[in-house]
Amino acid sequence: MSAVANPATVAECLRVGAGFSQGDRNWIAEQFVTLDARLASFHADATELEVSVKDREARGQKVTLECWIAGRQKIVTTSAEEDLHAALNDVRDDLRRRLNDAKTRQEPRHNKHLRDLPQPQNEQNPTNGEDPLPAADPTRADAETA
Repeated sequence: MSAVANPATVAECLRVGAGFSQGDRNWIAEQFVTLDARLASFHADATELEVSVKDREARGQKVTLECWIAGRQKIVTTSAEEDLHAALNDVRDDLRRRLNDAKTRQEPRHNKHLRDLPQPQNEQNPTNGEDPLPAADPTRADAETA
């Protein structure tokens, strides 16, 4: 895997949306700093994060974290935790899981679990004394293969 010249970081890519002020931005960026390792494989110019909260500090508040990475689908995570700090941690952890899942889906060849699956065994053994099946006649084509 080649290194990214300008890796994305939360501090560089984070915007605060509805319910937060610019004064909250640094505090939120500190909460999300653990995402930096996951975002480092993407270009900073092609990555955006936006966090917003609806009905802040009220019963039923909803925190939303959106992530846009060029060439990928937008990822949206939400939390209805009543404690703002817990809700921010919840959306952060969910985004990290979704980024990991997207990476695994995109590059399964690097997933050791998928590589270690046993290969199916050939059920027919031509050396057991039986005659092999006759070869298919190439002049005859079924409708499904034409």
